[in-house]
Amino acid sequence: MTTAPSAPIAVVGIDCRFPGAADPEEFWQLLLDGATTATEIPTDRWSPDGLPDGAGTPAGFLSDPDVFDHRFFGLSPNEAGAMDPQQRLLLQCAWRAIEDSGAAPRSLAGSACSVHVGMMSSEWGTVHLSDPAGMTAHRGTGNGYCMAANRISYHLDLRGPSMAVDTACSSSLVATHLACTALRAGEVDTALAAGVNLILTPSLSIFYAQAGLAAPDGICKPYSPTADGIGRGEGVGVVVLRRLADAQADGQRVYAVIDGGAVASDGRSNGFTAPNRFAQVAVIRSALARAGAEAAGIAVLEGHGTGTRLGDLIELSALGDLHAGRSAPAVLGSVKANLGHLEGAAGIAGLIKTCLALERRTLPPTAGAATGPDADLTRYGLTAAVGATRLPAGPLRAGVSSFGLGGTNAHLVLSAPPRTRLPGGSRTDATVLVTGSATADGLARNVRALATAVAAAPPGRSGQLGWTSTGVKAGHRFRAAVGATPEGLPAALDRLARRCADVESVAPAGRPRTALLFTGQGSQYAGMTRELARRCPPYLRHLRDAADALGPLTGTPGPATDAADSITGTAGPATDAADSITGTADELLLGADPPPIDGTGLAQPLLFAVQYAMAQTLHELGLRPALVLGHSVGEIAAATRAGALTLTEAARLVRVRGAAMQALPGGGGMLAVRAPIDTVRTVLGPALGAREGETLDVAADNGPRACVLAGSAAALQRARAELDRAGTEATELRVSHAFHSGLMAPAADVLRAVAEELPARPLQLPLASTVTGELHPAGSVLGPEHWLAQLTGTVRFAEAAAHLDAATHSVELGPRPVLTALLREAGTAPELTVLACCTGPSSDGAEIAEITARLYTDGADPDWDGVFAPSERVRRPLPGHVFDTGSRFWFTPARQGAGSAPAPVVEIAADGPGVVSPGAVAHPLTGDGDGGAGDLLVSTVLAAIRTVSGHDPGTVPGDALLGRDLGYDSVMAMRLADELEPHVTAGLPIAALAPDSTTVEDLIDHVRTAAGALPREGAST
Repeated sequence: MTTAPSAPIAVVGIDCRFPGAADPEEFWQLLLDGATTATEIPTDRWSPDGLPDGAGTPAGFLSDPDVFDHRFFGLSPNEAGAMDPQQRLLLQCAWRAIEDSGAAPRSLAGSACSVHVGMMSSEWGTVHLSDPAGMTAHRGTGNGYCMAANRISYHLDLRGPSMAVDTACSSSLVATHLACTALRAGEVDTALAAGVNLILTPSLSIFYAQAGLAAPDGICKPYSPTADGIGRGEGVGVVVLRRLADAQADGQRVYAVIDGGAVASDGRSNGFTAPNRFAQVAVIRSALARAGAEAAGIAVLEGHGTGTRLGDLIELSALGDLHAGRSAPAVLGSVKANLGHLEGAAGIAGLIKTCLALERRTLPPTAGAATGPDADLTRYGLTAAVGATRLPAGPLRAGVSSFGLGGTNAHLVLSAPPRTRLPGGSRTDATVLVTGSATADGLARNVRALATAVAAAPPGRSGQLGWTSTGVKAGHRFRAAVGATPEGLPAALDRLARRCADVESVAPAGRPRTALLFTGQGSQYAGMTRELARRCPPYLRHLRDAADALGPLTGTPGPATDAADSITGTAGPATDAADSITGTADELLLGADPPPIDGTGLAQPLLFAVQYAMAQTLHELGLRPALVLGHSVGEIAAATRAGALTLTEAARLVRVRGAAMQALPGGGGMLAVRAPIDTVRTVLGPALGAREGETLDVAADNGPRACVLAGSAAALQRARAELDRAGTEATELRVSHAFHSGLMAPAADVLRAVAEELPARPLQLPLASTVTGELHPAGSVLGPEHWLAQLTGTVRFAEAAAHLDAATHSVELGPRPVLTALLREAGTAPELTVLACCTGPSSDGAEIAEITARLYTDGADPDWDGVFAPSERVRRPLPGHVFDTGSRFWFTPARQGAGSAPAPVVEIAADGPGVVSPGAVAHPLTGDGDGGAGDLLVSTVLAAIRTVSGHDPGTVPGDALLGRDLGYDSVMAMRLADELEPHVTAGLPIAALAPDSTTVEDLIDHVRTAAGALPREGAST
């Protein structure tokens, strides 16, 4: 029969936990070290005293298999305690394997992703289901082969085939073959293949001993003259599989490629459990044919290799039928020499070992591999993996075998991953890294893990790690993110970890409502935003777009405003007049020796260029503001972002505005006053603009302690004297003109021609105008008179800022955070989170990355492809999720020895929910603790929660949802109703038991009402 080659399947994600190895990297090191893992029986399993021979044989045991982060998966302690620990191991391992594939596990929700789990032992079920009197609903769903796969599909919301496979020792390799078959058939686009094994009773160890199959020291010695039987082991492994073409298209890391495989039975041999040499040859030939390979092209063989004399001899004979006479022998090994025989997980362990070897082009030694005449494998065309062997360059293929005790054989043919050259990334760009957790206390652990990964990464990869983190670590209820330069990342991550650990984190309350604030003139300085342009490629690109629209600029370096904003009322030195300066915006700002730019003809268009570039960058990053506000000339950029002006229109408007203002004759001045505008009007009275031939106007109302006067010199001198007599602080500003006063009227006349040519384009965003002090809604139009009044009238910042009360965050766009300081001083919107795109001359260029990180942390979802340049959009390995290890779920081994069902043992960390002893319940919800009826009712409800779920009432917050936070489902909700029914006079409404919408406080209120008690003050009903 001719068999067509199979479509190649890529192994794109791996996670595992084996004796002595908590993850794939530790497993690889264990393999390189040639270590063995057999130990004495842990005390929490069983005592061999009084049991048949074999019960005390050492084996490879996992450390802490009882640890499980039940809160991460939304499971109550009672449900977690009833689950087969194999299910718990698979859940955590599957999550980390998907992360390793470069995907967020939640991103697979609703997809036709399949789950194929190989397992041959369900000893937890054997023990717990033998006690009918102790049966619970959770014991039913917590046990059974199918439930091991279904548990993964349920918690990750995977809609593809979900099945457990039991073909004895070949179970997990058969499961992998079935997963590949589903992918090749187009039934699914992603598949999880897994294997798991835990040794919870001595039964199989006794069987091996009675059948003469057990190694007395518990160590397998594959293909060795000293082989004396099987050593048992336990562990879990999960691989993520995709069609190779899909994996490459998505840029996923490929560990190895499964070119083909086959599964077949021994049929009738010389005994039910005896292997069949010719059937083994047949299944390997079939796999080779489907892979389009020849036996001579296989360089590495991961054999079944249990260490039994007869079994190994038959396998070697079968391999010899295929490989004898080769010019270069295939290198043969077996992972069972390290871990022992993992039974249902044996195949996945061998597969993971082989994938790592092919990816790293190194074959680890087989532990204890024998040499010498008695161990000669050359007659079979084979050689032993005695030491770590560097595998040759070029095409490289391997075979993996796994044979079942009942006769089901599996063989896969693998090849090394295609070589790809990944871009190195930037060494300068600021970046964002994110992580998260289902629980608040999990954030700090995962930030620390991320920090370790960043510290170990080669230079230049921080951006690629950041981009990977946004695809892998996003989607959690609790978020953490950091934005920083590459050199600043370690310190920033350390600060974030300490903040997560020391401050009680809360989930985002919702999507942020962000206001963009555009700074006015006076915030400029030579070389402003140079670091931002160097660190943020989108900003540099948009700055050049603005420079092209503005064209060459010509102006004087000064005199103009001080280093802070003349309109904000901060005094400082002005720049003296000098020869004119000419250049494009990007040349003037980013050149090697940037000139002073305080002259109005330069300052205004350059500020616009900076603000436009910042606004477009934030838009590209996915920030959609709720409203915009611009101070003085900043309103032009604000209106542009709001859609009222195009870049070309705004560039012409700001150029003409700045040039017209600079062309005016001098003679005017400005006065910053530390008082509210009403006080100033009261003090000055008729002096405000009263004398003929003089001008004195309010240039800006910036808040309760900041206003600015502008006008002719004589009028300002009299005003200064009046203010001094009233004890009101006033400071003369060194400026070139009396901005925002009647003295600007000639410039307004020049600007009119440009303003009247602007199309009447409606706002697409609300604009809090500093011209009118009003909130102009989306759809309204700013006419020509608006821009003329904007030049001569008062800057009504305080009135405009009052409209920020609907925002949760503000982002200031400009070269330094001037408006942010005004908001803080005024106490406007005290709950507002204030951010800035540039912090001034000392900026390190990371501010936009920091803004992105903060908004993401607070609930926004940036456009990550906009955040990262194409060279940064490369998947790099990140550490898997760090689960909580403070909760343990096990059983009492002493009771197991007595022949009855074990009592569950649940140990929960002090900072998590857990089981407590009966008695009085102390909880903040009980009020003042006076022992009254209110306390008793609350205690009754909390005790019922403890009984049904196992949660410690002392750690259950009132706003905890029954479903999401406490792990309740509909069955548990009905049990809760049964517990509470005797305490109420009327039935509980359905709403009281809805897990996804009822909080603990809601439940208490429902019970109070049903019990006839008065509702708690302020409670919802």
